[in-house]
Amino acid sequence: MNTLEELNVKGFIEEAIDPTLDLFAEIDRLKKEKNAVILAHYYQEPDIQDIADYIGDSLGLSQQAAKTNAEVIVFAGVHFMAETAKILSPKKKVLLPDLKAGCSLSDSCPPHLFAKFKERYPNHVVITYVNCTAELKAMSDIVCTSSNAVQIVNSLPKDQPIIFGPDRNLGRYVAQKTGRELVLWNGACMVHEIFSQQRILKLKSQHPNAKFIAHPECEEVILSMADYIGSTTGLLKYTIENPAKEFIVATESGIIHQMEKSNPDKTFIPAPPNTTCACNDCPHMKRNTLEKLYLCLKNELPEITLPETVIQQAQKPIERMLEISAQIGL
Repeated sequence: MNTLEELNVKGFIEEAIDPTLDLFAEIDRLKKEKNAVILAHYYQEPDIQDIADYIGDSLGLSQQAAKTNAEVIVFAGVHFMAETAKILSPKKKVLLPDLKAGCSLSDSCPPHLFAKFKERYPNHVVITYVNCTAELKAMSDIVCTSSNAVQIVNSLPKDQPIIFGPDRNLGRYVAQKTGRELVLWNGACMVHEIFSQQRILKLKSQHPNAKFIAHPECEEVILSMADYIGSTTGLLKYTIENPAKEFIVATESGIIHQMEKSNPDKTFIPAPPNTTCACNDCPHMKRNTLEKLYLCLKNELPEITLPETVIQQAQKPIERMLEISAQIGL
C-alpha cells in the first residue's frame, strides 16, 4: 500500500518508529529543519501541548500561525481547525497528524443541508460558530467564537433576523444573553451534550466550596448551575484569577492540563458524564498522538488542501468578525 492509499484508509501515516527515539528532540529538530510551527488545541494530550509552540483555542491559534514566518503549520487539533489555518494562511503548507480527526459538531451540519435550510430564511444574516467546515464558513455572513458570539449578535440591528449555527446550545445561550430570537441549526458537540446534572449536583455537594465552570456548548440545564460560563480560554483565565481552590470543569478534560500548570495549588475535577465512559474526552481530538505528530512532520503528510474559491469565500465572514470586533473594542 502506498502512502496516499494508506492515508485514505487510516487517515495517517503508519510507519515503524524506533522505540529508543527521543520524539521530543526529533520533533524539535524537524521543526527547525522545515521551518514549521506546531499548534495544539487545549484538548490535546499533555505531551502534545507541552511540545507545541502555541496552545489555545482554534481561531486564535490560526491567527497566531498566520503572523509567523513559518512555512509549515502542524495543527494538532481536528479537521475544521486545520482548515481555518489554511484559510488564514493559504500560501503555507498545513498538516494534520490524523486526517480522520473530525468533529461531531462540525459533522452535524452538512453544508448541502445547511444550504437548503438557509434558503428558507432569505432575509436572515447567517452567523456560524467557528467550529464548522470551511464550506459552511463560505456560506456565512459572519463567523463567531464562543467568546465573542454574544457581542457579534448584539452588534447587529435589533430588527435584523439571524440564523445561528451549527451549535444549538451555544445559540440558545446567545439568544438568552442578547434577548434576540435566533433561528438555530440543530447541531451539537457530543462531549458537551453528555454531562450529567444529577452527578454534577452530587459532586457539588461533596465539594461545596468548588466553583462549577462550563463551556456554553453545554446544555441549558448544565449552564443554569454554573458559577461561570466561558470559552476554553475564558475558563482557563477564570481559574487563574478566581481565588477558589477547587473547580468542577464542564468541558473537554484536556484543558485541565493547562489549568493545573497555571494553578499548581488548586484542584480541578472533570464534570462527570451521564455514562461510565470517559465521554468528556473528545475521541476525535485524542486521535492525535506524539507519534503521529512526529510522522506528520517527517513526511509532511497528511496535508490540508482547499479549493481557492472556498478559501476566498470563507475569509470574508472571518474578516467581518474581526472588523466588528475592532469596532466594538473586543
